[in-house]
Amino acid sequence: MKRVRCPKCNKHITFDETRYTDGQTLVFECPDCHRQFGIRIGVSKLMSTRKEEKRLGTPTPEETEEEQDFGRILVVENVFHYRQELPLQMGDNVIGRYVHGTHANTAIETRDPSVDTTHCVINVSRNRQGELVYTLRDASTDGTGTFVGTTFLGVKDRLRIEDGTVITIGATSIILQAAAEK
Repeated sequence: MKRVRCPKCNKHITFDETRYTDGQTLVFECPDCHRQFGIRIGVSKLMSTRKEEKRLGTPTPEETEEEQDFGRILVVENVFHYRQELPLQMGDNVIGRYVHGTHANTAIETRDPSVDTTHCVINVSRNRQGELVYTLRDASTDGTGTFVGTTFLGVKDRLRIEDGTVITIGATSIILQAAAEK
């Protein structure tokens, strides 16, 4: 049994996911507020496409570096209740809404219209001691901006972030999960 949450009143609705196939879209009506909303069953198309692209090519030195753990972001859509976990790579991780031909290398599959296609950037680098350092900057063009807690990041602002930092872009929250130092 699986639970979904109504985006309007937050009531949980339980259903048997084994009766449906991957990729199938279900529409629910909340018994309390009568709001209708939909969900898609199974693995996201974006994640399966990324896995397929990785399997097709031969590994390059960049891909070998890519396989190292540089941390990840946990994406939780506040309105649409969709969760994703995306790995970070060394250098700039451009975060934005996934659309065909996007320039974001860490694209979020979302229906949140307030997330720009290139909304913010998390840069992963190493300091002089060899520790991983995470720096956040805003890259949104639609004016919704990037927030860390209640702090609004301006266009030229950069902010050092660490494990557990909650970043808000549009109606979507991102939680940084730093890599475990070895």
